[in-house]
Amino acid sequence: MNIGWREHPKRWIILSIAVCCVAVGIGLIINRRESPVPPPVEDKHAEVEVWLTTGDQQHLLEPQPAIPIADNHDAGTSSVDSASQQAEHSQSEFTIRIDPGKIYQTMDGFGAAMTGSSVHLINQLPEEQQEQLLKELFTTEGLNMDMVRHTIGASDYSVDESGQASSYTYDDIASGTDYNMEHFSIDKDQEVVKILEQVARLKPDLKVLGTPWTAPAWMKYGEKTTNGWYLDYNDPRVYEAYARYFMKYIEAYQAKGIPIYGITLQNEPEFTTADYPSMSMGAEEQAMFIRDYLGPALKDTGLDTRIIAYDHNWDQAVEYTSKVLEDEQAAAYIDGSAFHCYAGDPSAMSEVHDRFPDKDIYFTECSGGEWSPDFGENLSWQMSTLMIGAPRNWAKNMLLWNIALDPQGRPTNGGCTNCRGVVTIDPESGEVTRNVEYYALGHISRYVRPGAVRIDSTQEQGKIENVVFNNPDGTMVMVAANTGEAEVSFDVVVDGDSFRYSLPSYSAATFRWNPEMAVNS
Repeated sequence: MNIGWREHPKRWIILSIAVCCVAVGIGLIINRRESPVPPPVEDKHAEVEVWLTTGDQQHLLEPQPAIPIADNHDAGTSSVDSASQQAEHSQSEFTIRIDPGKIYQTMDGFGAAMTGSSVHLINQLPEEQQEQLLKELFTTEGLNMDMVRHTIGASDYSVDESGQASSYTYDDIASGTDYNMEHFSIDKDQEVVKILEQVARLKPDLKVLGTPWTAPAWMKYGEKTTNGWYLDYNDPRVYEAYARYFMKYIEAYQAKGIPIYGITLQNEPEFTTADYPSMSMGAEEQAMFIRDYLGPALKDTGLDTRIIAYDHNWDQAVEYTSKVLEDEQAAAYIDGSAFHCYAGDPSAMSEVHDRFPDKDIYFTECSGGEWSPDFGENLSWQMSTLMIGAPRNWAKNMLLWNIALDPQGRPTNGGCTNCRGVVTIDPESGEVTRNVEYYALGHISRYVRPGAVRIDSTQEQGKIENVVFNNPDGTMVMVAANTGEAEVSFDVVVDGDSFRYSLPSYSAATFRWNPEMAVNS
């Protein structure tokens, strides 16, 4: 994670602070409200289910009264006129038109990073509370996340069993080299493995995306895990060994019942620091490593793990990914490219997609933190830029950074000192607080399922921002946000049917309905 606040102040117009209200109680303590469980779509007659979060925190993923769908298939009845009959007191300001026939990417899932720090905090909870929290995160009892990012070895959020900062890889040796990976071991990640095993039991189709912050020190110039050096490109045996390292990682976790869905080659390959594990990997080097070593090694093993390039900010995305994907031999092994939020604009993902339309787009990291104190502003930014902006720019997933941190944004391993997790765990009291990230993520992760297809919807500048999906079960889901200072009323029209809604300022809503019911009504 590249949080260069002092060096890059413009990056941090971003995100949130407001740690949501804390409830007092026994067991799993959550902000003030019990978690509203998303019920299955019932066999109702032409109604839209609604869940609302407002900037004043009066509604937090809270179910709202269902909205009737107006059937406008009869001649002479306009969509807007029929919607007006539903809400005569409300004047619609504009219309969102949905076109189910125009489709975009298929979604793979939503989630956050299972860092060593997050796992350490979860492991400190009593067993019953720990199980309840994991259900809260990975089942329909809560966020229903289906994807996690996993650090291959240490990151800037890695600790040992005592909670102390720890930098390591899976092949650390005192001296010399280990080209055959004879000392490879994931034992230092036992806490992480234990939690991921539990999650995989809760979510059998869990997708794990692995990313290294550094190669083993003996492969690098300078031989320091935490420095900004790079692989020893003068020794081909190093690249052969590093490809073997990735294969060992995939196989070791697979043996634990944790299949690795995909790997990126290097976290933030254009940023290095002496403060925590990092490593430079230029675009040409990444293409060469995939083309000549990693791609063939993965093919030879018969594993179906995806190779994903880049894994850094939007601002340098087009230049870097172009150099990698224009290498046709390397591109043959590459599934797509991954992106972070800390600089640039999500539209860069669309530009990369337009240049390489046969390659997928992934969004893999963004963190909230103490630099932005207002819940409503944070909610609006995260909905606009991440939950709506990322899919509208071809991302087929959405991953936040740490699943959990403590009230001081710890424990860390030399990284960000004021970041925030999706939830906050107080290790002294066991209190768990849902943060703004929880609610923003929940608006999409609870209701948009893997295999959902993004479909076309209109969006006017300065109006309600939105993104729409068709779920595999036939339901339609629209995620919408009002990022302005005034309440906005709008109509939604699809296939001749319509409904009307008004969103308060700085709020988000998820709408779910069965279009077949409306058509047959």
